[in-house]
Amino acid sequence: MTTRSFISTTGTGIARLTAGGATATEHLVGEDVYSLATGPDGSGLVLAGTEGNGIFRSTDRGVTWTHGGLDGHKVMALAVAPSDPERIYAGVRPAGVFRSDDGGVTWTESESFQHIRGRRMWRSPASAPFTAYVQALAVSPHDPDLVVAGIEFGAVVRSADGGKTWSNHRRKAIRDCHSLVWHATDGDCVYEGGAGVPRQPGARSTNGGKTWQKSGSGFGRGYGWAVAAHPEATHVWYVSASTGPLAAHGDGDAKAVVYRYIGDDWSRLDGISGRSMPYALLTDSKLPDSLWAGVADGSIWYSPNRGDDWEVLEGVLPAVERAMVMLPPA
Repeated sequence: MTTRSFISTTGTGIARLTAGGATATEHLVGEDVYSLATGPDGSGLVLAGTEGNGIFRSTDRGVTWTHGGLDGHKVMALAVAPSDPERIYAGVRPAGVFRSDDGGVTWTESESFQHIRGRRMWRSPASAPFTAYVQALAVSPHDPDLVVAGIEFGAVVRSADGGKTWSNHRRKAIRDCHSLVWHATDGDCVYEGGAGVPRQPGARSTNGGKTWQKSGSGFGRGYGWAVAAHPEATHVWYVSASTGPLAAHGDGDAKAVVYRYIGDDWSRLDGISGRSMPYALLTDSKLPDSLWAGVADGSIWYSPNRGDDWEVLEGVLPAVERAMVMLPPA
């Protein structure tokens, strides 16, 4: 049986670590890789989006890579439809969405995305005017045409027809969106991590992304980043957060926290170091109570019980620079 593997962006390419291994292997060296996505369990599919050289594709769990299209585009977000692995969405900078129906061989741009109401107000705080980008994408587990997109900083928008048309910003979703994840089996539940005001780093939709709710108050951290959902219990989900972008993305103490939401209550999960930012939170349907955190310093933390207890896995990645994916045992 193939063991679990982790792949992260490093700032100078990507790195791949097999669980239990002491040394990570580096790939796509010299490419500025920003986004990662995986296909259905067992497919071995991994996609990497670069800031200028399009997409790279692996079908052997990240061991070898080939170029996968969208040359010249800055691919900031990727998502594979769970119910149809041939359907792939790519989000780019400046903000746009492309769709492939043949596994990434050919791509078509969603022209209607350029006409979303309020688009001129989208602006990433760290970028020049009119250079906002699609930071996050998530696709329904049952319907490949149902997709939500998050813009940093701008909006969370929704399409129910595969990107032919798009809604405007969904009310009460966090406009400064950093991550989106659809529940593994429930087509109604979508989760967001973002920079909320006042100090609300996460939001949830229970009707397929039509409307959203920000839950809880009194957080010590409001700059949310990674989000993950329990694969079975829709009322259990997680978000990583810091005090702000300078702490989260700087070289010092990230002041990071992982929060867990159960029912109507948020709790802070202790036991995981907060000096480096958890840029990835991951779950596995075969181990529903397990939670993995990929941290900026390259360490991978594991909890077997919804974040109550943590341990650091053996082996370390060079870095987790904004993204990490996990491939369960084949």
